[in-house]
Amino acid sequence: MTEPILQVSGLYKHYPLTRGVLFKKRVGSVKAVDGVDFALGKGETLGIVGESGCGKSTVAKLLVSLERPTRGRIRYKGEDITRLSGRALKAVRRNIQMVFQDPYTSLNPRMTVGDIVGEPYEIHPEAAPKGDRRRRVRELLDVVGLNPEHINRYPHQFSGGQRQRIGIARGLALRPEVIVADEPVSALDVSVQAQVVNLLDRLQREFELSYLFIAHDLSIVRHISDRVGVMYLGRIVEIGSDEQIYGRPTHPYTQALLSAVPVPDPEAREGRERIILTGDVPSPTDVPSGCRFRTRCWKARERCAQEVPVLAVPEPLRDLGGAAAHASACHFAGVDHGNDRP
Repeated sequence: MTEPILQVSGLYKHYPLTRGVLFKKRVGSVKAVDGVDFALGKGETLGIVGESGCGKSTVAKLLVSLERPTRGRIRYKGEDITRLSGRALKAVRRNIQMVFQDPYTSLNPRMTVGDIVGEPYEIHPEAAPKGDRRRRVRELLDVVGLNPEHINRYPHQFSGGQRQRIGIARGLALRPEVIVADEPVSALDVSVQAQVVNLLDRLQREFELSYLFIAHDLSIVRHISDRVGVMYLGRIVEIGSDEQIYGRPTHPYTQALLSAVPVPDPEAREGRERIILTGDVPSPTDVPSGCRFRTRCWKARERCAQEVPVLAVPEPLRDLGGAAAHASACHFAGVDHGNDRP
């Protein structure tokens, strides 16, 4: 990995659960993010995947300071930004921008496209002289593949894919170094998804961007990511290069996810066995002891209920090297050959 531009360590976000109306009493907490660690290299794309409710979007909000962490650190170029406020936070936000999931609700329907894309210049007037902003907005629309002549149109006059391009243009306005893309293509048609992903890929090279790309579609994440982190119930359970995660997954949860991905090749599909997980995802208000995946895992043993597995390269795989030697939070991590499953 290249030099880290973002470093996340011991990140937690717990939302309190209260009871009562006049006299509220705390009775528990929702552990949305429960100990996340990763680094994002300069010019790199780190994909984060997992089921709905695993904490992916909460991580995104924490990175752009839309939410404050319960504890933990987020370092941008070595500086801890978790406790910044005022002008210091405003300066950091200029360099870390977000592209939201829903292109329909993330754009103000009462504002023209020119006003939406140019709004960052109102908040950060030092980024562009007032008389130069309209020209810059037109340039941004052209960069993302939209007609600059449509600058006075409103969001309802555009398709879903075009609206997402408007959101991307807004994210690029301040020339950030990091873009946090929270499921930017999940609300779009499949054909449009490919166009937007290819656009993001081109913009990364053109503007020297670093991406945190959040999605639940494993095939899209593989297409755009240099490294992939798999989240389950508030934690990253496996992380590595796309070759390591997709070619030699070692965590049972990752193996189960990949077994459900459709394969276009009929011959490859015939020789593959689908892993069916039993039980439901536990509630984030009542996380299982030890390994949080143990209640659905076919490899679970007594040790799994007592010890929390560390996200590290498993000792049995260190000597093997190759794609299997990457970080996995499992006591019995290994390349699945199907012979240890019931």
